[in-house]
Amino acid sequence: MNQGFRAGALPGLSLTLGVTVTYLGLIVLLPLAALLWRAAGLSVAEFLAAVGSPRALATYRLTAFSALLAVTFNGIVGLLLAWVLARYDFPGRRLLDALVDIPFALPTAVAGVALTAATSANGLFGPALQGLGWQVAHAQPGIVLAMAFTSLPFVVRSVQPVIEDLDLDAEEAGRVLGATDLQVVARVILPVIAPSLLAGMTLAFARCLGEFGAIIFIAGNRPFETEITALLIYIRLEEYDYAAATAIAVTVLVAAFLVMLAANGVQAWQQRWLGRNHR
Repeated sequence: MNQGFRAGALPGLSLTLGVTVTYLGLIVLLPLAALLWRAAGLSVAEFLAAVGSPRALATYRLTAFSALLAVTFNGIVGLLLAWVLARYDFPGRRLLDALVDIPFALPTAVAGVALTAATSANGLFGPALQGLGWQVAHAQPGIVLAMAFTSLPFVVRSVQPVIEDLDLDAEEAGRVLGATDLQVVARVILPVIAPSLLAGMTLAFARCLGEFGAIIFIAGNRPFETEITALLIYIRLEEYDYAAATAIAVTVLVAAFLVMLAANGVQAWQQRWLGRNHR
């Protein structure tokens, strides 16, 4: 028997692998294959006309840029929040930890209604925001806010376990050797948590690209201004333009896959780099 293999309490490799691959194929790969099969029935001219229309291009720019802003915000806030939850014990910590998961459990439509009620002109904070010259609802900031709200848990839950497992002795050793707190963060802490942070931000970005329910209530949905790609796909379906909806959906799918693939490549390189430097 291979000494590096440990059998667990679950059934053997062939059975568990067969079940998981079958499940993955039925739930994930089969619908994606159907989408690609339908897209393959389009001619090149039809595909390019659908994905390259001015309205579609406007939605790509708005969706991608808003997702980038939301993920950048979540990368900073999510890292700080994960650090606080992992390193400090304070009254209300368990409640705060539970609140992080609310976007996972909350229907996205409910999230959109709540955000709109808070930021619209007649909402709870709308008059104050408008007094400062900030328009959130029915503008791009509202889209960024909805994306950040629904994707924050991906960053926090990806980073928090890694912070909890950080070796405090390495931090103390750095301080004993004369490193400042900033140097300890930059040279000891960040290299260790960077792969998990990148993974969380990548998942958050992919979620932002496909977010729909929370955004349509707060965005205003004006073509060329506040219309996201997911909404345009829905509109094309309502117009019975299945060819255009399929083409745009495939474009979003490929973009999300490339982002995940690039992030995995960067993570693998960083882990190899960390392994070489810790030998």
